[in-house]
Amino acid sequence: MKISMKPVRPCTAAPPPTTYVTFRRYTVNPPPPPPPPSTIHNKLATAAPPQRQWQSLSFDSAGGYSSHSAASTPARINKRWMEYQGSKNWEGLLDPLDDNLRSEIIRYGHFVDAAYRAFDFDPASPTYGRCRYPKSSLLHQSGFPETGYRLTKNLRATSGIQLPRWVEKAPSWVAAPSSWIGYVAVCQDKEEIARLGRRDVVVAYRGTATCLEWLENLRATLTGLPNADHESSVSGEPMVESGFLSLYTSGTEARPSLQSLVREEIKRLLQTYGDEPLSLTITGHSLGAALATLTAHDIKASFKHAPLVTVVSFGGPRVGNRSFRHHLEKQGTKVLRIVNSDDLITKVPGFVLNDDNDDYDTARNGYVEMASLSSWVQRRVEETQWAYAEVGRELRLSSRDSPYLAGINIATCHELKTYLHLVNGFGSSTRRFRAEF
Repeated sequence: MKISMKPVRPCTAAPPPTTYVTFRRYTVNPPPPPPPPSTIHNKLATAAPPQRQWQSLSFDSAGGYSSHSAASTPARINKRWMEYQGSKNWEGLLDPLDDNLRSEIIRYGHFVDAAYRAFDFDPASPTYGRCRYPKSSLLHQSGFPETGYRLTKNLRATSGIQLPRWVEKAPSWVAAPSSWIGYVAVCQDKEEIARLGRRDVVVAYRGTATCLEWLENLRATLTGLPNADHESSVSGEPMVESGFLSLYTSGTEARPSLQSLVREEIKRLLQTYGDEPLSLTITGHSLGAALATLTAHDIKASFKHAPLVTVVSFGGPRVGNRSFRHHLEKQGTKVLRIVNSDDLITKVPGFVLNDDNDDYDTARNGYVEMASLSSWVQRRVEETQWAYAEVGRELRLSSRDSPYLAGINIATCHELKTYLHLVNGFGSSTRRFRAEF
């Protein structure tokens, strides 16, 4: 295996498309480092129509996202909070997109953005791979001071890849086995708790940033989910992407696994706040979206009386097979995937076999209809380590619908900023971008 010796930048770029085969199988390759944020911002400004700027997600003086059409005061959702968390699978809220749900999606996107901003990406820095801010001020220093949430736990992910010994001679950032990947935060503000109708716990993950995280992304074959009950499953053994599972479960005595860190903190929070209305919201972008899905499944599997667990994912790759999806549904785990049709990362890894119960646009996404295959072929295909399934509900957006993103390249289509812009502007399937936006 050949390892690049160049510093790896955050997960803001997607790989070039590969040649399609019968089942539209894709291979993920690490993209080159993206240009600095200022360069991307200049491209966005250049691409915008002459009389209009990319006003939807410009940064205000406080460092947070501001919207031309956003309400100054967030709406109270206390009476319908379970619906917005997916208790009814977001029926009637996605098309057209409900404005309160829109605000909630963007709000959770801010937590992910804070994880990106707090991470030290500089390989020359002595704190590379760590969080740049203390827990007490992370959200404030990341540009989101008025969330009403307080950080309670920093989270680290450890790679399970064993590198050759010669790598020891390489710069330390090449083989850094563990890095800060996100945090747990709890809503503590009484007014925000009253607005939300419950106390909310957020687990937020950034996307790919280190060399070993990129190598884990390349381990795209499916592997069995440990300790999963698959005897009662009608679709066989639940399986997930090998690299994602490795980052979630790998650890040592000195570096506990991400799984153990999450379980420890969620157990403590359930003991502390279990007698009041509570929600667990797991959110992430790119690799973070995949880890969010694994985290949600693990929480529901580990805690019998866990409250409503919801995943809000941005630009996430596929995570597991059909049996894994059925496990999530049986648990009652709610997943809302925000997908940009122009983002290649959402189309990898592997291929998807679409059955009669799948609520997806087969032609648009290149899925293979199960009904068109013989039962023998279906079984053989599903036995491979490349047959994935989409999970949860999907909010499908497109960079092409925004009048501000004309000519944007592949890398920009995957950026979290682009996703939040598209969510803010999306109207419905018939009115793709709001005229007043």
